[in-house]
Formats: sequence, structure tokens, C-alpha cells
Amino acid sequence: MPSLEPLPPMQPLVPPSLKPVRTLAVTGGKGGVGKTNVSANLAIALTELGQRTMLLDADLGLANIDVLLGLSPRHTLADLVAGRCELEDVILEGPGGVLVVPAASGRRHMAELHPAEHAGLVNVFNDLQRELDMLVIDTAAGITDSVLTFCQAAQDAVVVVCDEPASITDAYALIKVLARERGVDRVQVVANMVRSPQEGRALYDKLSRVCERFIGDVSLNYLGAVPQCDWLRMAVQRQQPVVRAYPGSPSARALAEIARRTARWQAPMAPRGHVEFFVDRMLRQGAPA
Repeated sequence: MPSLEPLPPMQPLVPPSLKPVRTLAVTGGKGGVGKTNVSANLAIALTELGQRTMLLDADLGLANIDVLLGLSPRHTLADLVAGRCELEDVILEGPGGVLVVPAASGRRHMAELHPAEHAGLVNVFNDLQRELDMLVIDTAAGITDSVLTFCQAAQDAVVVVCDEPASITDAYALIKVLARERGVDRVQVVANMVRSPQEGRALYDKLSRVCERFIGDVSLNYLGAVPQCDWLRMAVQRQQPVVRAYPGSPSARALAEIARRTARWQAPMAPRGHVEFFVDRMLRQGAPA
């Protein structure tokens, strides 16, 4: 698959008008913590705030963003990897105008891509000629190479955690691997499915203390908490984002507040020297006039 091999260094070809894009990878250590719901609703809430936002389904083997949002893609990342289409052919318009890049479900070969192919997928976005402000990446669960690469290639990793021992343990393990093997030194934390704001903050404090004691070289930031909410469950059953289906619900209000905090982040001005989404735009931004 030559089109997905890492690209050699070259002079950026991105037009100067295309600004750097803020990128964040939403992950969770283990499955079942609600990271896909957080990813999808965060991306749509950002769009509703006027941020030109793209949502990338990077759960390559068990993708479900399209199902969650009631979309029917003609092409997926599996077609892109196979050379049957270009990235532009994969992009869909989702609820509220969010741009969605769907992956395929039940494609074992997609879950078994090599590290160079993961880097190639990241590099494909260098050629995207669209004005964007934010890219939200929904990763797979676990500490596979794809998860680590997509988190490293984003400016921020957002770890979704629930108040259960397995979720906390796996979130800690993921943060440790990202810090020690990929040099990720800053992690955003979202407490999900909590019973109160106090429970969310206590959950973050618990994870933060463990990371500070046993990792040390990583900074955690509390992005917010999303409450356990029947409205969210009903939105999922209707294949609609809760921020649009039930915008007054507790979960929708919490996700909208997280989006507002995220929208205030500034786009990076320079690349960090490894595989990174939209790196050519940063190189162009930093080039002398």
C-alpha cells in the first residue's frame, strides 16, 4: 500500500490560507467507558460553537461513529487503505455540519495495520485542502500501536475514565505508556457516567494522584465530567447526538461546556518533530514571509 507509507520530508505544499488545525485524540484505556459518545458529541458541540470540526473514527477494526450518528457511508478508511478512493471521497457531512471520516467495522486487516501504515494514515491528512479549526479523533480501546500513534499525532490526548477499578487501572496504564514510550507529557481527563460533579472531580483526583506518584513526567488537566443520563441513552437508541436531540439534558449541557473549554485552546504554531496531523500547515505557518 504505497500511498500510506510515511512521506519523506518535503517543502510544504499547503496554501498559506489554510491555518493550523487543533487536534485532539479521545481515548479511554478500556472499552465501555463512553469515549465514542464523548468524541461524537464533543465534535458536534464544537461545530455548533462555530468551530469547523472534523470527526475521525480511528477505531479501525470496530468502528461505530457512523452507526452512532445514523450515517450510511459509501466509502470508509478501509477503501482508502485499499486504494479504492481518496480521503475526500470518505468524508461525510454529519449532524450540525460536522465532517465525519468513517472507518469500517469487522475488518480484521484494518485492526492489524503496521506502524508505518498508521503513520501513513496520519500523513494523508497533510493533503486535505479544507479549512478546519478542530480535528477530533475517536481511537480504539487499549494500548495498541494505532491508539498510541493517533494520540501522539494529536496535540492533546483526552482520556475518558469511569468510576470503576478497571477503568481507572487501564487509564493509568495508557497514560504511563503514552508518557514513557511516546513522550506525551500532557493529558486531558474527562470523567464520564458520574452521579455528581463531586464524584467526577474525586475520580480525576484519584487518577491524578496515582499518575503523579508513579509516572511523574506527565501533566494531567481536568476537562470536566459528564453525568449518567437517561437522555443520553435514548439519544444513542435514536442514533442521534444528545447535544442535538436533547440539548437541555444534563449530559448535553456537560458536553457543551467541555466543548466551550476546548474551543478556547489555541492551534499549535510549530510541529514537534514526529508524526503529526496537518504538520504541513504548521510548517507553512512558521515559514518566513
